[in-house]
Amino acid sequence: MQEEDVRKQDQLTDISLFPGGIDLTITAVEREPKQKGRYLISFGEYKLSVHEDVMIKFRMMKGQVFTKQELEEIVLADEKQRAYVQALKYLERKQRTRKELEDRLRQKEFGYAVIEQALQRLEQEGLVNDELYAKQWAEQRISGQRKGRAWVKQELRQKGVDNLLIGEALAEVSREQEFESCLIVGRKKWHQTRGEIMDRKRKTGAFLMRRGFSGEMARKVINECIRENNEAQENEEPYPFD
Repeated sequence: MQEEDVRKQDQLTDISLFPGGIDLTITAVEREPKQKGRYLISFGEYKLSVHEDVMIKFRMMKGQVFTKQELEEIVLADEKQRAYVQALKYLERKQRTRKELEDRLRQKEFGYAVIEQALQRLEQEGLVNDELYAKQWAEQRISGQRKGRAWVKQELRQKGVDNLLIGEALAEVSREQEFESCLIVGRKKWHQTRGEIMDRKRKTGAFLMRRGFSGEMARKVINECIRENNEAQENEEPYPFD
């Protein structure tokens, strides 16, 4: 049913069948029952669906006259508004990066220029901010989720955040914060691991590095776990993750 609604909506924003070279007078204006914030504008037998904001902007009231060329401009304005509204819906549950929103709008088959304008509008309104997003993400993932810098860096890259912004975001998280997170998960893994001390080192070290912590930080955490538990460091040999 949803796909059928989308198909009908696409038809109501297509004015290719509208006659050109003549004045088109609005004969009726009515709210669309299944499309919040949208209105159905009738030009006799021809109908056009537009967003309320677009309808108000272009003063589309009963009796007003438009040409097909003017309606084409209105349809473009409406497409930009639809892209903007679609992006807002995608932002309802959580913050998104610019690239995530761009990909979402492309899936909805909006054109490049329309997408770009919608994203610029969102940025101007402060609803999309990759710099702030990256900083909040880095802080939350390292201090809250106990992930290492390498993990966070990869995540932000996948979300399309610029490398410069990623570097700035990670720079705001101190090494002490990251070490504390590494120690918390490392200590837990150390106590869960059984076997000879070198085997425990290898397993704990590999676990920490999979979470994005550096080999150097993993080494420090393992040494701290050994010190805390007064465990002898027998058969000292380089860690396999050196």
